[in-house]
Amino acid sequence: MHTSMLPAAELHLHLEGTLEPETIFAIAERNKIALPYSNIDQLRARYAFTDLQSFLDLCYTNVDVLRTAEDFADMTTAYLERAAAAGLRHAEVFLNPQAHTARGVPLPEVMAGVASALSESLRTHGLSTGLIVAFLRDESEESAMASLDAALALDAAFIGVGLDSAEVGHPPSKFAKVFQRARAEGLHRVAHAGEEGPPSYIWEALDVLGVERIDHGVRCLEDEQLVRRLVEDQVPLTVCPLSNVSLRVVDDIASHPLSTMLERGIKVTVNSDDPAYFGGYVDDNLYALTQAGHLTRADLVTLARNSIEASFADPGRKQQLLNELDVALSEPDGKHRGTSGRPI
Repeated sequence: MHTSMLPAAELHLHLEGTLEPETIFAIAERNKIALPYSNIDQLRARYAFTDLQSFLDLCYTNVDVLRTAEDFADMTTAYLERAAAAGLRHAEVFLNPQAHTARGVPLPEVMAGVASALSESLRTHGLSTGLIVAFLRDESEESAMASLDAALALDAAFIGVGLDSAEVGHPPSKFAKVFQRARAEGLHRVAHAGEEGPPSYIWEALDVLGVERIDHGVRCLEDEQLVRRLVEDQVPLTVCPLSNVSLRVVDDIASHPLSTMLERGIKVTVNSDDPAYFGGYVDDNLYALTQAGHLTRADLVTLARNSIEASFADPGRKQQLLNELDVALSEPDGKHRGTSGRPI
């Protein structure tokens, strides 16, 4: 049993990116699927990425093992257990239905498996959750609309929509009608922008899609007017430092712009993105940033508070989590540790 990090929320997490190699092999065996690697070491050897696309290619190969509601439930439960162990108190997770329906897996199977795990999370782990259905931006808007229609027809328990996958050449404006429909349905809206794509994609996500949060957004610093907008409107950015290093968005953790973003007054949060592929979960990200000299104790508090305030949790749950944070800050030792026991 480890003392946990400060009470916080994770707002940028792809369930498909939580499939650890051991889980991939276990589910493949259960479903009698032949993998293109003979053992876990061979699979791990492929985790050296040159860019976003090289990661996506491997991730989509691995999700092919997911076939049944049980598989999706197991994937989701494994993440929730790890998130709770790190001390997270709320998680809003992405799911890409198109990545599964395109393989012939029925949407009800996908959604039922994920929903069954999420519905038990608060009772089992004290971890509240929200599901965000994300669209693959390298597919057509028609495909995204069909995916949204199908999820709505299922009356599935999801709180919002997102936009992810290969960014360059697929601007947010391509999905204007889908996000307009989502807004009309009362759904929250977020989008990946400004990871590999230019700052103009962040403007589009805000002004064309009407998003409430920007996922990644690290390239905002290239546009001074955009930085002013983000600060004035306190638009949350869900930043994923270890992901940025793994995908060569930045050279190394020491050169990550997170501390600059904090200094400028941008409402940033720290998240793990695809933790099975990028070297760790939220506590690992915070530890790496702290070791690199990016974060003071005050920064860690700001990040935890930002994550709760930027969440789509209901007002009562938000207040409960903010109260928990205040209690944690009043503890005499003032130290918090990740699952490894490392102080963060």
